[in-house]
Amino acid sequence: MDDDIPRATVPADIDTPDAIAWGLSFRQLSIIAVVAGAGWLAYASAGALLPPAVWLVLAVPVAAGTAVVVLGRRDGLPLEAWLRHGLQLRRVPRRQVPGAPADHALTATAPAPPVPAPLRGPAVQVAADGTLTVDGTERTVIACGTANIALRTGAEQAALLAGFGQWLTALNAPAQFVVAAHRHHLGVYADAVDDARAGLPDAALRAAADDYAAFLRQLDTDREPLRRQIVCVVAQGASREATVRGFAAIGVAAEVLDGPQVAAVLAAAVDPYDPPVPGPRAVPGEPLRLRRQT
Repeated sequence: MDDDIPRATVPADIDTPDAIAWGLSFRQLSIIAVVAGAGWLAYASAGALLPPAVWLVLAVPVAAGTAVVVLGRRDGLPLEAWLRHGLQLRRVPRRQVPGAPADHALTATAPAPPVPAPLRGPAVQVAADGTLTVDGTERTVIACGTANIALRTGAEQAALLAGFGQWLTALNAPAQFVVAAHRHHLGVYADAVDDARAGLPDAALRAAADDYAAFLRQLDTDREPLRRQIVCVVAQGASREATVRGFAAIGVAAEVLDGPQVAAVLAAAVDPYDPPVPGPRAVPGEPLRLRRQT
């Protein structure tokens, strides 16, 4: 087997900011420079008011706090980014309520209390064919699998990366990969085993089905298994058929999601911890039709 082509290694931290100096990014160096500059200005303007030992004692906690903010991490983010997002969240209103003009509120003798209204996200419409409208732009959601290149030869890795590069080069609109881990409930499979148990012809098979259903329920309770969901969201300008063909060329299964499937993906993204509702989901804006059993 020809393995002359060197193996390609895709780094896991591909989105890590570039290190400028001493292993620190530009943002980290900027924080250190701002704190150091502020400390120097404070010492230059009021250095004679306090002894040098006092300034040194005051500088130690400031330097330690700066080092923690610059080098620390929380929830997979740099600590300074985590703090910045927290401050931004504090300034965002917790609820959206129907309000009244200020002059009307002043003249009203007993204004009615505000009633909470649902927050509106950027996704405003899901069509029956799966077209998702986000901020006025139509997008397509494609469910895709993965391709393991670690066990491939160098030639195979080069071919896979070349095929993925061709798809990236052919893109004429934004695209995004979303990888999420959801709770995988095994109770549904255990119930299916219980339903099929009655049709088994032998008592030993029925006993084995009972044991297997009990094993699934115990595994669901003790281990809390997870399932991985990978979707590719492409703008309407990018051909969905070309994306599916491009993924198929590199051995990745891909399928364009229709309206109910897109609604299920959005529901799982909003609440990833609750089990999904059985059956297909209704597309927002579509009337519900009941099929009568005869």
